[in-house]
Amino acid sequence: MAFTLKSRATTNPSRQGRKRRSPATRATATLYLHRRSTALGGELRRRRSRIFAATWNVGGNTPHEGLSLSDFLPADDHSDIYVLGFQEIVPLNAGNVLVIEDNEPAAKWLSLINQALNGAGDTETDIESHSSSPYIDSTSRGALFFQKLPLKAVSKTFKTEQGRRLRACNCPAEATRKSYRGSCFSCRHAHINDSDSEEEEEEEEEEEVVHYPISGFSVRPTSSKQKYCLITSKQMVGIFVTVWVRRELVQHIGHLRVACIGRGIMGWLGNKGCISVSLSLHRTSFCFICSHLASGEKGGDELRRNSDVSETLKHTQFRKVCRRAGRRIPVKILEHDRVIWLGDLNYRISLSYSETKKLLEDNNWHELFEKDQLKIEREAGRVFKGWNEGKIYFAPTYKYSNNSDTYAGEGATSKKKRRTPAWCDRILWNGDGIVQLSYIRGESKFSDHRPVCAVFVVEVGVNDDRSKNLTTPNMRVGAEEILNSRGGSC
Repeated sequence: MAFTLKSRATTNPSRQGRKRRSPATRATATLYLHRRSTALGGELRRRRSRIFAATWNVGGNTPHEGLSLSDFLPADDHSDIYVLGFQEIVPLNAGNVLVIEDNEPAAKWLSLINQALNGAGDTETDIESHSSSPYIDSTSRGALFFQKLPLKAVSKTFKTEQGRRLRACNCPAEATRKSYRGSCFSCRHAHINDSDSEEEEEEEEEEEVVHYPISGFSVRPTSSKQKYCLITSKQMVGIFVTVWVRRELVQHIGHLRVACIGRGIMGWLGNKGCISVSLSLHRTSFCFICSHLASGEKGGDELRRNSDVSETLKHTQFRKVCRRAGRRIPVKILEHDRVIWLGDLNYRISLSYSETKKLLEDNNWHELFEKDQLKIEREAGRVFKGWNEGKIYFAPTYKYSNNSDTYAGEGATSKKKRRTPAWCDRILWNGDGIVQLSYIRGESKFSDHRPVCAVFVVEVGVNDDRSKNLTTPNMRVGAEEILNSRGGSC
């Protein structure tokens, strides 16, 4: 919407005979101008932030407390946001897929990540090893159930008090519907698009944090010296994603939402699929997707993976949580300003095992990568059109023999057990204002996959507080005239 600001000295026939407005009304008009100019992006300045993203298929292995994450979380990295995605944190058997989700491995990964990011700390609370005791549910007519760790409750152990109070919408108070409902803008003549905002959320009572025991682990509670705060974690069968933010940035995180899409058995179960996290940092929206796509190295299997991607982009939808009128918070993945997609995408190499092995022995990465299915499908425009991926200078990340640096099948006599090495684990991004600094793999032998990590520098829009001093009397008069031209009277 374009408009002209007129000075107080300008003669305006429409103002003749009109009563002088009160200071309160002029202040309201100034607020309207402030809201309009912010929506037009005139009061934003840019700031750079650093994001560390990593993906690791851990092959159904449960971590032990002594497991080193140095190949997954480098000690010399000091990013502002850590986005860590896992696949197969539990074995993909019928019990985990169809019956009940096992959250204990996820809790152990959270504990290890907390130790890696925040160190041992000054205090430590040792949790004795225990085994979950079976109990009889009185409503189950004698059926035997095993107690599982509630991941949501366990996650609070690794959050600061500020992180636990993180609300879905943290828009400035003066910009929310509640703040101007009793002002001039709540009158029937004011232009407010109700479809762009949701009803205000009810205040939630602060829940008591219970430190749940984790078998074989010592849990270090949060402290005032903690550098990074867990803001969200989500598990869907074997897929697990967790996001950690530098402590001082937590207050600037808002519109935090999570969505899941199952693409596994029968096309909807969670043994395959995606978990997506949406959030805003200051005035910039981010979406992080952790996925485990369809497996298989037969001809045509790449089309099923393409379908997983397109269905995820089509059907992932975040709920509307912003209470600010006129502000459009993204509800679809590609509506976000910056998007990072990571995971076991399962794209293979379109060569035979013997041809692939020969190129690996010759270190002929260029010719080998020319046969990478994801590269072929992207260049043909069949998947991830318009997305970006950094150059790959590391060896294929799948499939390795147990606790070994050799690829599985090199000594196998059966073709059924042999897997052609491939770059299954990938990280891509979409959007402007994002630059990749590094794209590497780790060398941990914990799984048959090697972890893959990437570091990004992103531009973040920040409200410029200095703009509050730029409002002049001439601008206030112009805004007052805009209100009158809209027919409003209060």
